[in-house]
Amino acid sequence: MPTTPPHPQSSSLPIEEFSDRHLGPGTRDVATMLETVGLPSLDELMATAIPEAIHVTEPLGLRRVATEHEALEALATIAGRNQVVTSLIGAGYHGTHTPAVIARNVLENPAWYTAYTPYQPEISQGRLEALLNFQTVVTDLTGMDIANASLLDEATAAAEAMTLARRQSKVAGDTFFVDAECHPQVIEVVQTRAEPLGLKLVVGDPLVDLAAHEPFGLLLAHPGTTGEVRDLRAVAAAASAAGAVVCVTADLLALTMLAPPGEWGADVVVGSAQRFGVPMGFGGPHAGFMAVRESARRSMPGRLVGVSVDAHGRRALRLALQTREQHIRREKATSNICTAQVLLAVMAGAYAAYHGPDGLTRIARRTHGLAVAAADALRAGGLDVPAAHVFDTVTVRVPGAADAVIAAALELGLNLRRVSEDRVGVSFDETSTARTVVDVLGAFGVQSTTASVESAASGAPELPDGLARTTPFLEHPTFHRYRSETEMMRYLRRLADKDLALDRTMIPLGSCTMKLNAASEMIPVTWPEFADIHPFAPQEQTEGYLQMIQELEDALATITGYDRVSLQPNAGSQGEFAGLLAIRGYHRSRGDAERDVCLIPASAHGTNAASAVMAGMRVVVVATDELGNVDLADLAAKAEEHRDHLAAVMITYPSTHGVFEEGVGELCRIVHAAGGQVYVDGANLNALVGVAKPGEFGADVSHLNLHKTFCIPHGG
Repeated sequence: MPTTPPHPQSSSLPIEEFSDRHLGPGTRDVATMLETVGLPSLDELMATAIPEAIHVTEPLGLRRVATEHEALEALATIAGRNQVVTSLIGAGYHGTHTPAVIARNVLENPAWYTAYTPYQPEISQGRLEALLNFQTVVTDLTGMDIANASLLDEATAAAEAMTLARRQSKVAGDTFFVDAECHPQVIEVVQTRAEPLGLKLVVGDPLVDLAAHEPFGLLLAHPGTTGEVRDLRAVAAAASAAGAVVCVTADLLALTMLAPPGEWGADVVVGSAQRFGVPMGFGGPHAGFMAVRESARRSMPGRLVGVSVDAHGRRALRLALQTREQHIRREKATSNICTAQVLLAVMAGAYAAYHGPDGLTRIARRTHGLAVAAADALRAGGLDVPAAHVFDTVTVRVPGAADAVIAAALELGLNLRRVSEDRVGVSFDETSTARTVVDVLGAFGVQSTTASVESAASGAPELPDGLARTTPFLEHPTFHRYRSETEMMRYLRRLADKDLALDRTMIPLGSCTMKLNAASEMIPVTWPEFADIHPFAPQEQTEGYLQMIQELEDALATITGYDRVSLQPNAGSQGEFAGLLAIRGYHRSRGDAERDVCLIPASAHGTNAASAVMAGMRVVVVATDELGNVDLADLAAKAEEHRDHLAAVMITYPSTHGVFEEGVGELCRIVHAAGGQVYVDGANLNALVGVAKPGEFGADVSHLNLHKTFCIPHGG
């Protein structure tokens, strides 16, 4: 390793670099390993392991930041370009207070954020209990039979609900009906997922438009994105009678006051747990959820924590109905999801345990009361508020004046939602106060006082007849024991003590985590300038985020040799799907819509095949040799056989067994000659950084599992 040059303003002593503290193996460790493999240096090891044709030896040329302190200073400067404005935009993202005991003992605690994904229950009992808490919160609030241990976000959970509905439905058609009151990003993601599968999406008002269609399933919003709480019981009953599967997007906080969808006909309920103590963070990551009826438990994607009994009769937790189906069923898998938002689900479950049913209801009633007070005052001021009943969101008609109202609110330090040039949305949350309402009213030209708002907000809930919640929830003792910070802290410590994480020891379990996130890398996550930014905040308020994203995209492009990088997908599975859609779009742009065959080696990660099918491709398996390497002769034969229909090959490089296969360049040439594209699964990017660039050795598309190579916890 080269010696760091002295800082020009310091003594001749070298600056301590980040790597000095955070590369685990020391000089002696490296020497021991080199002696074991019989090589004199790391350079010789790289030259031996990596095919010469793809080995990159010149420096990457990335901007160098010498120390942790300088990196934090640079991040602080970037954060300063973001503007923290009170957000009332809503649309699925809300202000929330993360209890300090949870922030300190979960989000900022390496016992939680460095733990390996819980495939081995004997070293994961603490996290499995925390996830069981999360599942209990979801099942109780939604009124469903069973819930999974989290999904990636609300929009992809809704897309998973659609494909589950297709598997479960008794209706043979290809139409899926989506409530226009779903959040716009939910509708867009469901549309993206539907198109490659040949499913037809119809978006409309279920109270008016549903009768004209015969969908296999429908997705209803409860409450709607514009805030209205509608009585959808008759819609659900009619759809169920016709054999359709009824899916509902729901707000967990609202369900402390509203009748749960499981009581009025839902078969599947999805949503986000973000407002249960997880900051907005410019859009995530946040734990999505899915709950289903018992009959659909084997079709539910993702993980499910179950209670079992060991050989000695002792209670134990494990992942139930979870056999990593992508590895077993491959292209017949029903989902490509292989991970969960564990850390965020743990936070949401802990939030519910800390507040309990009474505390959650108190937060919900306060939020609802402020929304009702605002709606009533706006109507009294002569403004049009169409919704008869709302939970937390009020949409106001202001013909031609939306931009003026939003500008006036911004002058008062508030971000409102521009629904259209004629409509403005306002979403209240846990952090809202009577002063917030007064300022909102002022932006609309209505004068009020905090005293009058407090009086109006303290009234009885205003919900539709028959839709107020009457059933209890969160009755398990876990949600009643930990009201004090001391008890919650001790509970979280007891759970952590049942786990194995990198705060205790190395975890030699595979490729999904493999490293310790340095504390200085994690610190900025909790800064308000990053944590409290709404994803739909005006662009001029997010300049720091945009700078950081652009710089990271550019750096990743340099590292990989690709032309462009997107940070949009929030997990490897979604990266695979997005990358394959890019390949599909490339072929279609060239008039090659018939190219739909994806070659996948027998040794590949199971999600590869599942993702290919989701992207509308046919999977053809390529043989591997006795060492697990791709059989290039079989690859060439399959590429020739499917020459007119070849879309792509998917490989992992280095391979899933950790080898830099010599024939990767030849593999790329074979596939390109047959008109296909090369997809390199970036699960093992950490082995490529600085030594090989997939974009230069023949790959066309990759996803990059940043949690393995850089600093984010697994599953986000």
